[in-house]
Amino acid sequence: MPAAQRPQPRVIVFSTPTCSFCNQAKRYFRERGIKFKDVDVSRDRAAARDMVRRSGQQGVPVIDIGGRIVVGFDRPKINQLLGIR
Repeated sequence: MPAAQRPQPRVIVFSTPTCSFCNQAKRYFRERGIKFKDVDVSRDRAAARDMVRRSGQQGVPVIDIGGRIVVGFDRPKINQLLGIR
């Protein structure tokens, strides 16, 4: 099936408002029309614990793409998991 017809996996960005890499990742998704849920871990302690449980990381961004974890704004890995070039 061509990539354009495949449903987009669910994307969650665990971030903080002051994190420049988080903002770069969110801008990258917006520019490419990728829908994502932004979770501000500086305001939501339960989400912060969930992020650490999923990734083993305290730092942001942590990006969950269809259940696969990307730590940091790792563009090649993000593209690979989303099937974009």
